[in-house]
Amino acid sequence: MSAHLGRRLRKGATSGAVVAAAVAALAASQAPEMTPPPTDNAGGDRAIGAGDTAPPSGDGSATGDSPYYTELPPLNTPNKPGLPPVKLPVITGPAQAGIPASVLAAYQRAEQSIRSTAPGCNLPWQLLAGIGKVESGQARGGRVDANGTTLSPILGPKLDGVGFANISDTDDGAFDGDRTHDRAVGPMQFIPSTWATWGQDANSDGKKDPNNIYDAAQAAGLYLCANDRNLALKADLDRAILSYNRSTEYLNTVMSWFEYYRRGTHQVPDGTGVLPVDRSDDRGQDNRPTSPLSPAPTTPAPKPSETGGPKPKPTKPGGPSEVTKPPVKPTPPVKPPVTPPTKPPVPPTVPPAVKVARLAVVSSGPLTATTGSAFTKAPTVAALDAAGAPITGVSIRFEITGTTDTRFSGGATTATVTTGSAGIAAAPALRAGEKTGSFTVKATVVGRGMDATVFTATVTERQADALARVGGDPLSATIGTTFGQSVQVKATDKGAIAPGVLVTAVIADAAGTEESADGPSFKDGVRRLVLKTDENGLISLPAILAGDKAGEYVLRLTAPGGGTTEIKLIVTAPTATPSPTPEPTSSGTGSPEASPSPSA
Repeated sequence: MSAHLGRRLRKGATSGAVVAAAVAALAASQAPEMTPPPTDNAGGDRAIGAGDTAPPSGDGSATGDSPYYTELPPLNTPNKPGLPPVKLPVITGPAQAGIPASVLAAYQRAEQSIRSTAPGCNLPWQLLAGIGKVESGQARGGRVDANGTTLSPILGPKLDGVGFANISDTDDGAFDGDRTHDRAVGPMQFIPSTWATWGQDANSDGKKDPNNIYDAAQAAGLYLCANDRNLALKADLDRAILSYNRSTEYLNTVMSWFEYYRRGTHQVPDGTGVLPVDRSDDRGQDNRPTSPLSPAPTTPAPKPSETGGPKPKPTKPGGPSEVTKPPVKPTPPVKPPVTPPTKPPVPPTVPPAVKVARLAVVSSGPLTATTGSAFTKAPTVAALDAAGAPITGVSIRFEITGTTDTRFSGGATTATVTTGSAGIAAAPALRAGEKTGSFTVKATVVGRGMDATVFTATVTERQADALARVGGDPLSATIGTTFGQSVQVKATDKGAIAPGVLVTAVIADAAGTEESADGPSFKDGVRRLVLKTDENGLISLPAILAGDKAGEYVLRLTAPGGGTTEIKLIVTAPTATPSPTPEPTSSGTGSPEASPSPSA
């Protein structure tokens, strides 16, 4: 009956009610202290019973939400409740409780290594065993070589969005052999993009290989411990498992095997582990082995009493026998368990980003600059761990956001900087454009989901607190002519030349309060101009036309920062021309008339 019930549970645990019932049965038959997985979706992102029918996105999971084995552990426990677990490596107990030697060694080494560097995580090796069982059937029953590498690659289905996540190729086929889409790889089923961040070299062979059980187990342990999780807490344990595959059914299945292995397990030779049969995608073509890998059992020779024939009579030495004994088939020798070479525990290579607890602001004071100039300070942060110690080698991404045209050196709006020995990373130099206003610079840790550290910066206009005309005579002209003198003005700020300052020139009435409606003007009747000072702080005004109305006017110049100056413009009427003096007329003969003589 129990075997029949076990098959029904493994075949039909697709709804929340069945999963909950199975887990409850396991809890009742195994240990009083076992906490069953949640049945109300408290730790998952999908409701119990939703199943795995909706294609997941794959974002934020180690496996890209690839399919997994759904077979549940047997309802009988490895040990009776109340008895201590069986000490390894005694080969005894139910077959389902057996874990291949190399695989078991990899899980236990990963626990020991991670507990030495991250004791607060409280990683149990049985959790790795539960995930390894669900993901690959413990590396296909322990089909690994002496170094722990699978005898053939273990690949999940193509993640092309058809029933699964849609993840385009990220490794150029280096791990999964697929250059169009990613696939989950190895006994712990990492997708290549996740392996690129969490991959480990736990067996010290110089390679980070997802197909090696030692490398993969240690990477999985570090991944589960990320974000300062404490796996002794139920909420953190649930979050860790769901980060591997975001399915509540997956959580329930892993928890079932986790609790099963905690009650006891034993070591079996590599290649003889029990293989799971049911998968969440109900297809089973990609990762399911075609046949069990356990050795075929030998058939003992029948005892004479079981053959049904007459019992042989004893004979004297050398005499003929009355009954010929059937030949006994020799029993093939049992191969000893393949034990990987003992190596000292290798400290895990924890990615620097995983250690970061916070980003501390190092640069102080406001970030300000005037248009077209460089900021004197740069956004700077320090990457610190939970104890406040600096972390070297962390990639910090700086990003400019806002409406100004401020850029990093080279014209980019983003830059990635690696922290040095003091854990400090400073953004490249900022240079303001021509737009004024405020913007922000965000600093984030690459590969972590931490909140960004935000810096606020401001771009203001260039200023000049003084304007002065450079030499020149008073400006005067008559109606209808052009002022002959050139006008050049110099801008300074706190006594220094002020280049790039926008100076406004306005021709106003004599009082200098309003823009003039007639009289002098620039070309085309324009009486207001905005000019920028050159690198020497100078501006040269264009020609000024006198206009057609005599009088006094003012050329007023102003600049941001308070600089101002006024130049008087005088327009005069033209001078009247005097009438010419008439000349004496001549006679018709062309010669002067002769005066009458006295004698005449």
